[in-house]
Amino acid sequence: MASFVRGLKCRLCGKLYPVEPTNFCTDDFGPLEVDYDYDAIKSVLTREAIAARPFNMWRYRELLPLDEAPLVGLQVGGTPLVRANRLAAILGVSRLWIKNDAVNFPTLSFKDRVVAVALSKAKEFGFNTVGCASTGNLANSVAANAASAGLEAYIFVPADLERAKILGTSVYGANVIGVRGTYDEVNRLCTQVAFKYGWGFVNINLRPFYAEGSKSMGFEIAEQLGWKTPRHVVAPMAGGSLIGKIQKAFQELALLGLIDQPRCSFYGAQATGCNPISDAVKTGKETHRPVRKPNTIAKSLAIGDPADGYFAAKVIRESGGWSEDVSDPEISEAMALLAKTEGIFAETAGGVTVAVTRKLIEQGRIPRDEDIVLCITGNGLKTQDAVAGCLTEPAVIGTSLEEFEPLLDRSREGQPLLV
Repeated sequence: MASFVRGLKCRLCGKLYPVEPTNFCTDDFGPLEVDYDYDAIKSVLTREAIAARPFNMWRYRELLPLDEAPLVGLQVGGTPLVRANRLAAILGVSRLWIKNDAVNFPTLSFKDRVVAVALSKAKEFGFNTVGCASTGNLANSVAANAASAGLEAYIFVPADLERAKILGTSVYGANVIGVRGTYDEVNRLCTQVAFKYGWGFVNINLRPFYAEGSKSMGFEIAEQLGWKTPRHVVAPMAGGSLIGKIQKAFQELALLGLIDQPRCSFYGAQATGCNPISDAVKTGKETHRPVRKPNTIAKSLAIGDPADGYFAAKVIRESGGWSEDVSDPEISEAMALLAKTEGIFAETAGGVTVAVTRKLIEQGRIPRDEDIVLCITGNGLKTQDAVAGCLTEPAVIGTSLEEFEPLLDRSREGQPLLV
């Protein structure tokens, strides 16, 4: 496998760096990103070449930052793009799709994409120990993929994280450490750990490579739509990277001549209890103001000082999009709505995305007659408690048909099955 990576580049000043496990510019502390040789890629990456490969994230391997064939996460990606007609009817729009990363392999979130790249790169760099700071999904993915790659893993999470996500990390044998503090405080601790012990932390010193994995979601959306981009994309925002990487994916495909020049507006979705990027967009601030104490059931989005907040807001503004945030009751109700209309059980971040989309449509910010894609990034099995209050308890009857028939009558009349 040939590498098309020229090096790393500062996103603020453009200074170039060699390929190494570092994530910030020494001149202005701007974040680093991967710089590719697109002319060389253009000569080998065609629609025909892509179509001949297995449908997973690695079919776009020339646009991912590895020097060798991937060593971790070989089955990641290739998730469905679902035409959501029933949900579209409820929201009053014509053409709506769900990019469903809630069924990603192996841990049911889009984080499997970024971790596959980060841990493959960690193996190339020679790391034996890896780790992360996480609000849940990343913890699951690093633990699972590290186990499959034979890497030791240290996972740091807020101590009040959902129990299901802690169990879903511990089961893989990772060293799980709950920290009494917010995600931002956990992340600061992990930065110290990474540099003191020389470990590969996926969202710290491996972040430039890790973030590139998100592009594969955008590549798949364009291919699944018949090699074109939607007019509107709505994505949840935690650290803020995903929305920018989907835009970068569309731009790269256009640069290579695989799609026409994209005309796509991006919309960021957050919870009201932790909305630094949404607040910056709505108030016209150039940079976000950190939320010191996030307070929302959408714990996977509860990053008060997002690393890519400035860039996410910039993408939203320059694309003609917008950002909104929603309350916890709205999140829960939207989780149930998506499940009842499309049979997709999304975690709280998915509820945020659906609820924000509805709000943006009602505000007239997203037209009702243009292509819309919603990014669902995690599975509802991880956050069941968040939706429990929206659901009725099951009816309980004996074993006789006579007890069932009154329930059937109530069901046909549209009444709850109370006994």
